Amino acid sequence: MDTVHLGDDLGIEASTGLKERLAPYLDRADAVVLDAADVRRVHTAGMQVLCAFFASRAGTGHATQLRGSSEPMLDAARLLGLGPALGLGDDSPDPSNATHASTVENAA
Repeated sequence: MDTVHLGDDLGIEASTGLKERLAPYLDRADAVVLDAADVRRVHTAGMQVLCAFFASRAGTGHATQLRGSSEPMLDAARLLGLGPALGLGDDSPDPSNATHASTVENAA
């Protein structure tokens, strides 16, 4: 099992670097765990990179997990409806109750 630390910033400026950091793990047969414990800032572009990574690995039958998710990361997943795509399940609380909604940014 490989573990990749996501760091504290999943902002749009970091999305290219995130994609490059995850690329070597796309075809790994072993499970890949993404450690999101330190994430403090989340942008929709960063979430798109994560969703694409999960989808690509799932398409080839490889397991991927998001572990140790910070509150801003969990709130972003809830607000964007991405919990199931990131393996967080569908039992997320109502997005209107997100406590760190201000950390989720959108490029629009």
